[in-house]
Amino acid sequence: MAGHPTNTLQRLRSSETIYETNAATRDPRWIKRLLLTLSLSFFVLFLVMPLIVVFTEALKKGWSTYAIALTDADTLSAIRLTLLAAVIAVPLNAVFGIAAAWAIAKFNFRGKHLLITLIDLPFSVSPVIAGLMYVLLFGSKGWFGSWLSEHDVKIIFAVPGIILATVFVTFPFVARELIPLMQAQGREEEEAALVLGASGWQTFWYITLPNIKWALIYGVVLSNARAMGEFGAVSVVSGHIRGMTNTLPLHIEVLYNEYNSAAAFAVASILALLALVTLVIKTYIEWKAHRALDMSVQTE
Repeated sequence: MAGHPTNTLQRLRSSETIYETNAATRDPRWIKRLLLTLSLSFFVLFLVMPLIVVFTEALKKGWSTYAIALTDADTLSAIRLTLLAAVIAVPLNAVFGIAAAWAIAKFNFRGKHLLITLIDLPFSVSPVIAGLMYVLLFGSKGWFGSWLSEHDVKIIFAVPGIILATVFVTFPFVARELIPLMQAQGREEEEAALVLGASGWQTFWYITLPNIKWALIYGVVLSNARAMGEFGAVSVVSGHIRGMTNTLPLHIEVLYNEYNSAAAFAVASILALLALVTLVIKTYIEWKAHRALDMSVQTE
C-alpha cells in the first residue's frame, strides 16, 4: 500500500535538508589535500627523517663499530640503570595512579580538586626544577643532608636519587589515563557488588580492574617510555658518574660531547627502537580498547 502523501512529502523535505546540510559542511577537495600534505610533510620532516638519521649515523662505520659501542661496559651499565629506574618507577606509578583515580572517581572528600591539581604538577614543572628540588631536599647542603650523612645514606649522585626523579616526572601518566575513564564509568557496579556481599578486594579484582585494564596498560606504556627517556631531572641528581649513575640519555650526551658520534648514535638507536616499540604497543592497545568498546556496544 502506498504511503500517505503527507508523510512522503515530509520524508523528501527531510532528505533535502540533510543533503543541503552535508553539502554546506563538506570541505572542498583541495582543502583536504592541503591538510593531508601538511600533516604528512610534518610527519616526515620531524619524525621519520630524524629516525633515519639516527640509524644511518649509528651504522655509518659498520656493524662492528656499532656492536662495540653497544657492548661497551659503560653502555651496558647505562642500560641496566635505565631499566632499573623504569622497573621501580613504573609499578609505583601504577599503584599510585590506581589509588588516586579510585579515590577521585569513587569518593567525595575535602581537597579533591587540590589532589587533581597536584597530579598535574610534573606536567607544569620543568624536569630540571624537579631535580633541583631533590638536591635541596637530599643534597649534602639540603634539608635532610646532615641526617643522611650521619646515617651514611646517599641519595643525590646515586641510584636512589635517579629513581626518585624518575618517579616524579612519570607519576601523572597512569592517573591521568584512569581518572576520566573511572569517572565516566561511575560507581554503580562496585556498589552492586558490595551489596551482593563481595569484599573490597573482590570488587576491585573482578569489577574495577577489568573495566580499566586497557587504560591502565596504556598509562603504564606511556610512563615507561618517559622513564627510559628522561634527561633533565635525572641529569641534575645523577652527578654524571660514568659507569655508575649515567642512564642511556646521559650516556649519549657524554659520548656526543667527547665527539664519539658513532657510539653516541649507536646508543641513541636503542632509545629510538624503544620508542618505536612503544608506538606499536600503544597502537595495539588503542585498537584493542576500541574493539572491546565496539563489542560491548553491540552486545547491548
